[in-house]
Amino acid sequence: MDNNDILRRLRFILNLSDDAMIDTYAKGGAPVTRAEVSDWLKKEEDEDFKEVVDVNLATFLNGVIVNYRGKQDGVTPEAEMVLDNNTILRKLKIAFNFKSDELIYIWKKADVEISETELSAFFRKKTHAKYKHLNDQYLRKFLKGFQIQRKTQREKEERRNSFKK
Repeated sequence: MDNNDILRRLRFILNLSDDAMIDTYAKGGAPVTRAEVSDWLKKEEDEDFKEVVDVNLATFLNGVIVNYRGKQDGVTPEAEMVLDNNTILRKLKIAFNFKSDELIYIWKKADVEISETELSAFFRKKTHAKYKHLNDQYLRKFLKGFQIQRKTQREKEERRNSFKK
């Protein structure tokens, strides 16, 4: 999966406006302009399309962590220069405080069966003998399941709020 696609999917899943995206980047430690965000979200065929490099996506994910969990010891985390799918999943796990069973449930929403052992292998160090690389298909399915889960949560909240009125 390319970084632009991941950024577009996360924007949709989290229901972020341009201003919210700019704010998220600022919380991640690197202010961006509306034009940059707009160019990153465009399709590849568009002449104004700009590629999201790893450090840009890492900054956004760090901003998501700060947004949902707060700064750890008041320090903005340093954005990685090189990202892989395992790191992206780890950052999402931290941001939303996912437990193992929640991650398995999210994949299940996208029709993927994954075991606790397989899941733990994704979070190991690369040098560990049981480390497993998270391929694009797994990340894509995780984001799809996350989207389904968030949509279901929003619908429940809307129903709850309509009863309160």
